[in-house]
Amino acid sequence: MKEEQGLTRDEKYDIGYYGTDSITDEDVGRILQITEQAEQFETLMMYFDCAMSQMRTKLEILNKEMALKNKRNPFEYIKYRLKSPSSIYGKLKVKGVPFTVENIENTINDVAGIRVICSFIDDIYSIRDSFDVQDDVEILQEKDYISSPKENGYRSLHLILRVPIFLANEKKYMNVEVQFRTIAMDFWASVEHKMKYKREISNAEIIVEELRYSADLINQLDRRMLQIRERIERSEDIAEEAEPASVGIRIMRKN
Repeated sequence: MKEEQGLTRDEKYDIGYYGTDSITDEDVGRILQITEQAEQFETLMMYFDCAMSQMRTKLEILNKEMALKNKRNPFEYIKYRLKSPSSIYGKLKVKGVPFTVENIENTINDVAGIRVICSFIDDIYSIRDSFDVQDDVEILQEKDYISSPKENGYRSLHLILRVPIFLANEKKYMNVEVQFRTIAMDFWASVEHKMKYKREISNAEIIVEELRYSADLINQLDRRMLQIRERIERSEDIAEEAEPASVGIRIMRKN
């Protein structure tokens, strides 16, 4: 490591200055200590973790309400994660801004991330609309890759939500990213990531076209399963309407 004395502010924020090409969490911890931001960083990550817990509670409540109302659970499973220090550093470096706690909070919207896997496409939009009417949640950004897929076929609904956390002496608002996918969308995204991650691919155009075609097939499957569920629900509604009303029988006892 180079001597710390005489470093400019920007040099202190640049791990590359210390001769580290591959950034690790330990490297980021070192620079946080050098720039005297370690305690601030730990506090900020606690805030993001609290915001994620707040969203977990909201999602659990919506899941219970919709399960009771629709007689089925809208969620298959939910994943929660906080970005690692090295991932945070890398994202700020890509954005071209110094690595500071202030920039982390003001520049990166997905430090706290939640992925919600739903059974059907309409469940995704029902939950999205529920957030829209909650007065303590603000939708800061929405990217609908379901109605407008990415070029490679990727589908998902991405929301950046601003949610309050209640601390001992204050209420603070934090950003959380929530991604919604169906089971089929998540399957495609997971497999696509594993096949392409850090690989040099020959005939990339053909592979991309095959992935897009597969994504379209999966979307058709999602739509078909939704249609089947709706048919079943309509049949159940008709059957319930056709059932005769139960007649209460009162037995009179003679004296």
